Amino acid sequence: MSDQSQIPVQPVGNITIPPKEQGSWMGLKPTQAVRKAVTPHAGEQNHDEDTSNKLNWLRAGVLGANDGIVSVAGTIIGVAGADNNPRSLLVAGVAALAAGAFSMAGGEYVSVSAQRDTEQALLTKERWELANLPEDELDELAQIYETKGMTTATARRAAAEAMQHDALRAHAIDELQINPDDLTNPWTAAFSSFVSFLTGGIIPLLFSLIPVTFPIRVSLIVLSVALALFITGAVSAKLGGANRRKAVLRNVLMGLGTMLFAWLVGLLFGIHG
Repeated sequence: MSDQSQIPVQPVGNITIPPKEQGSWMGLKPTQAVRKAVTPHAGEQNHDEDTSNKLNWLRAGVLGANDGIVSVAGTIIGVAGADNNPRSLLVAGVAALAAGAFSMAGGEYVSVSAQRDTEQALLTKERWELANLPEDELDELAQIYETKGMTTATARRAAAEAMQHDALRAHAIDELQINPDDLTNPWTAAFSSFVSFLTGGIIPLLFSLIPVTFPIRVSLIVLSVALALFITGAVSAKLGGANRRKAVLRNVLMGLGTMLFAWLVGLLFGIHG
């Protein structure tokens, strides 16, 4: 027998609600789920929560690398349009790489920190409501299930069973769309953005260092960027299940367009004699 059977409950219709003196729904210890995994139907691959999280991080890493490639390449090509001095290209590339990587990391840290603070505040509020407004919380979750197509009786029973299993998790996921066991770490997000931007941005920077004539140097940068964007476009399409050809074409054209625009801007302020 679980500890829940020893907790006195207050009947409400055919549903029993733990009393406030016992902590209401927050006084119940979470039980183990009847099933631990979803069995996929024929032809479908099962992705558990951990796999989905890894795919999300990988997708974010690919997009961060893509930003690094385009940002650093655009800066180098823009400077190249104004000044064909190899040292100028190196300084511009290093500055763009450093500024972009730290900017991405800082922006991600601030954004994710704000999101995490909001999620924690919502969970704190939800804990209080589950402890002090047990009937209202049961009704609320039942109504959510009704909006998904359940009848009133079925929704109320499902809500009660879900809350007896783990009330906070049930409300967090179905009401707040938050996984209380997997809040994003802002430091992890910042480090991931920093590394992904750095990884992508270093590609055009390295090609700008090849000791060849200026026209060949610029051509190598453009070709390396096009190839890198081809790869990131293909990977992002694979991860997102999108059309690979469209994703690659869109990615490469956007990058080439960025470099062309930067080159033209550089020409306007050129110092070629």
